[in-house]
Amino acid sequence: MRKAVLLSGSLGMGHDVLAEACITSLTGAGWSADTLDAMRLLGKGGGSAGEAVFRSMLAVPGLYDAFHFAALRTGSRLAMLADAAARRQVVPRLREYLDAHPADLAISVFATGASAVSTLAARYPAMKHVVFCSDVTPHRLWVHPNVDLYLVTAAAAEPAVHRFQPEAAVMVVPAVVRTAFYDPPAQTEARASLGLPGHGRCVLLMSGAWGLGPVAEAAEALGDAGVQVLAVAGRNAKLEARLRAAARRQPRVHPFGFTDRVPELMAAADLVVTSSGDTCAEARTIGRPLLLLDVVQGHGRDNLQHELELGDASVTSPRPADLTRTALAALDQVKPPADGPARQLADWQRAFSAALEKIGLNEGLVPQSRPR
Repeated sequence: MRKAVLLSGSLGMGHDVLAEACITSLTGAGWSADTLDAMRLLGKGGGSAGEAVFRSMLAVPGLYDAFHFAALRTGSRLAMLADAAARRQVVPRLREYLDAHPADLAISVFATGASAVSTLAARYPAMKHVVFCSDVTPHRLWVHPNVDLYLVTAAAAEPAVHRFQPEAAVMVVPAVVRTAFYDPPAQTEARASLGLPGHGRCVLLMSGAWGLGPVAEAAEALGDAGVQVLAVAGRNAKLEARLRAAARRQPRVHPFGFTDRVPELMAAADLVVTSSGDTCAEARTIGRPLLLLDVVQGHGRDNLQHELELGDASVTSPRPADLTRTALAALDQVKPPADGPARQLADWQRAFSAALEKIGLNEGLVPQSRPR
């Protein structure tokens, strides 16, 4: 049995979701696969400290923008020192794991993981290394020596990798999501299961696992405007409490905390209001238009522009009045949803199979149709 290890990072959920989608494809083809969290590999307190720093930077308007575009994007001395400091903590723990659990393939979906695997390449010469980045512009810390193949989901990402490693092998692949999004229920079925009216306007409002932006205020404003609002707080407990308070005032607000029902919620909605990130790929797979909140700094700015370029998307400021006005205008343009998903799992399976074959793992994967 082939063995793979996925290097993820628990900042938000985007990296873990990407790792989960890859593992599903690998295990379906007979591989065994494990996921390691690079934030945990930082050691006791390291992961929580790293998340605290990241959250603190996001809380100051423009601070993470400055760090991302001036340091991470370019690979400044500050960025490289930060990467080296993280790598020193991660590499010994990753080496201990790989010594005990030899792998044929490492897939890094987190930049720190990519750095650590690259450092250990000489110790495991038979192990292939793939770096998978879903950002439209991978920053400098995604690119390292000893990478057999980079997987990206946007054409613009390829020259971004070549900026730092001109000889790198790069493959553009379809965005991949968890399997449930490839088999959504019909809109009428989803609304019935959620206790929603079969007719009338409905939006799904969510902003990542951290619930960035004024989600509760926007949910209530949309409800006041006559829209049914499926509002998801993610792992933000304070936001969940505010959403439940809003629901008591406005019965069109339907609050959720962290939930695995997102495919059903998207299927029920006419419009998905969210921040830039992997939620966009999920909504596009189910076939719902996007209204994007401009709340994610740094790479989020690039990803938002890419979503607009793909079409069937608009953008709004996060102010509740602006969001409501733009959402109502977007709802006026919504077309009846098509039957079935807008994207197929088999397209990803074919691309991933070709990627494995490209690096000499010739078994590949068997393309699948809609899962049941």
